[in-house]
Amino acid sequence: MNRVPLSWHQAIFVRKSRRSFHPRDVEKDKLERIERLCREFRPFPSARAELVRHSPETVFRGLIGSYGRITGAGLYLAFIGDPEKSAAAEGVGYTGEGIILEATLLGLGTCWVSGFFRPQAVRRHIELGPTESVYAVSPIGYAERGRTAKDRIYSALAGSAKRKALSEIVSGTSTDPWQAKAVEAARLAPSATNRQPWRFALGPGSITVGLNGPGEGRRYPKRLDCGIAMLHLELGALAAGTGGTWTILPSPQVARFEARSDIA
Repeated sequence: MNRVPLSWHQAIFVRKSRRSFHPRDVEKDKLERIERLCREFRPFPSARAELVRHSPETVFRGLIGSYGRITGAGLYLAFIGDPEKSAAAEGVGYTGEGIILEATLLGLGTCWVSGFFRPQAVRRHIELGPTESVYAVSPIGYAERGRTAKDRIYSALAGSAKRKALSEIVSGTSTDPWQAKAVEAARLAPSATNRQPWRFALGPGSITVGLNGPGEGRRYPKRLDCGIAMLHLELGALAAGTGGTWTILPSPQVARFEARSDIA
């Protein structure tokens, strides 16, 4: 199951990062659905996701006193990549965001965490290949009703609601109607500290995703964030009736999406 379902497009507009969770158990059928998706959604050989049925209490670190701390979650997702293979970071972002959007459709809360977690604690819960690394994690479960004061404070500190104008992140002239919907969906992608490190270059029948400047980031890989934006971009194109294929590119570019006429 490496094809992207159009149903994920609607989840883009309702997904919010949640850090406070209710101890209510997640239903068995929902967990099995997430686990099946983790097994089957493997569009990049260098990336995968795993649902971890352990408390993430030892995995997460508080960011700013108690405000950044994730509380109440009984499960978490681990997003895993193999840096010795091609497109590991962007593959993790693309793959992981698919799992997160599916969780959103199931009514579950999530939160990308790519810097402030303990990889060694994750290794005690799952098996990794000899060259694999945990790039990011996310709590998963039922978020507290409404956005808590902690969620609002952290969102304000990260500037999560402040999105760059399209004029700041898009270059070139739109030649196809689907491109506007694609870049608008990509613009809404989450990123570490809301830095939005992507840039989009429009071309005839294509959009190229690139980095916003030199340096790919080590603690918070920019290409991971761009992988999340890649999935959003593809979903926007699909919502406009256009499918396509990705070609991975060397830095400072990341990947090019080229439209194809049939999406059946």
